[in-house]
Order: sequence, then C-alpha cells, then structure tokens
Amino acid sequence: MSKHARARSRRPRTSRASRRVVLAATLGLVASGACWVYLAQGPDKAAAAATTRSDARPQAAVRAARDAQRDLLQGLSGISEETRKRIPAESRQLILVTGKARDSSESTAALYTRPAAGADWVRAESWPARNGARGWSTDRAYGDLTSPQGVFALTDAGGLLAAPAGTRLPYDKDASFVASGRGVNGESLAGSFDYVVAIDFNREPGNSPLDPAKPEGEEKGGNIWLHVDHDGPSQGCVGIPKDAMKKVLETLDPAAKPFIVMGPEGF
Repeated sequence: MSKHARARSRRPRTSRASRRVVLAATLGLVASGACWVYLAQGPDKAAAAATTRSDARPQAAVRAARDAQRDLLQGLSGISEETRKRIPAESRQLILVTGKARDSSESTAALYTRPAAGADWVRAESWPARNGARGWSTDRAYGDLTSPQGVFALTDAGGLLAAPAGTRLPYDKDASFVASGRGVNGESLAGSFDYVVAIDFNREPGNSPLDPAKPEGEEKGGNIWLHVDHDGPSQGCVGIPKDAMKKVLETLDPAAKPFIVMGPEGF
C-alpha cells in the first residue's frame, strides 16, 4: 500500500475521534450550563421561598399573640387581665386612667364605650391627666398624697357651674365646689371644681360628691373626684382638661353603668 493510501485510511478514524471529543465537550458545556442555570435561579428561588416562610411564621405568631391579648382585654390596653376581669360585664362606658409609673403623678385618661354588655371596648377620646403627687396605692391612707388604684363606679356629679347640656348623671350645682388653699406645687386651684364626677371610693353612691360620709373610715380619706386639672399633681383625685370634663359629663349615662379604672401602667 502506498504512503498516500495509508494516509487516506487514517483520516476517517481521526475525524470520528474528533467528533467524539467535540460532542463530549458540547455535552459538558450543556451540563455545566444547566448547572449554572440551576445555581443562578433554583437556589435563589428556594432561598427566597424559605425566607418568605421564615418571615411569615414569626409574623403570624406575633399577630396571633397580639390578637389573643386583645381578646383577653376586650380592646383595652395598659392593664392586666386580672384588672379587666374586675370591670362589670354590664358596664358599657369606661374611663381608663393609666399612670406613667407607680410613683408618678402623670397619667393618661381615655374614654371607652362599647355597644353592648360584654362586647369589646372602643376608645373614643383620650387626654393628659394628673393623679396623686406620690402616685398610686392599693391601701390608701388619708394625707398620703396617692390616688387609689382600682375599679370604681361613677354614679354622681356636680360642680360650681351648671351641668353641661345633655348631662345624665345626677348633678349637684353648689357654691361649695370651691377649692381652698393652693395645690401641692403651690399652683392655684381656681376652677378645679367647676365640674366634678365623684369616684366611688370610700363614699356612699347616690349622694352629692360633697357628701362627707366615709363608710370605710376616715383613715382612708375620701372625696376622690375626677375634676378639672389645675396644672399640678393632686392629693388623690384625677384631673383632666376642662373640655374633657365637659365631654365626660355629656357622655356618661347611668343606664350604661359607667366605671373608672385607674392605676399605674400594667396594674
């Protein structure tokens, strides 16, 4: 066989081998490309889904816990479940006074209503408020400058001025609703008793806020009122702005069994 014939016989083998190499390389590129596409898209999508699931679970848990707490407190905030349970189920009007701290005279008063006994409470309005100069006490004594902590009925009202239009609580307009002396910080008390609502702490409901009777004894003190703020801490009462007092008197209805719940945050 000639040299040229041998050369021609080898060419097909070389061509087939080259095609195999090219095919293998092409398949390799396709496989690596598919792997790259998977790495570029699949893991990111999986990670994104995992992140979404990871984010969704705690958010749902937080929402569930918040909803459960709201259910326990029936729409109220700043009090404990134990305090909420002390609010009579038949009450449909509520003033919630939440103190800044147990020893603070600064607080917030909020007016709540609900459409039916046992339903959730809805906040209507809120105002800055003042309480006793030395905060709050569950065992108040006369002259200790604390406000009584607890849940109390609101049954009687009065004041130096005539009752605002629409007032439904029994109202005693009397010239004796004038504060004497000065406040704890030396501030003027003028106008403090223009409007008052008696807080049923150590008193006999159904009488004027001026009634001196103290059924639990003189040592606990008495005449604890919701009245007009005099821009300073009180000796035990709760003060709110004058316009707020008018709103309270226009709103409270004996038929709705109004109560006041008062104490430091979380009590």
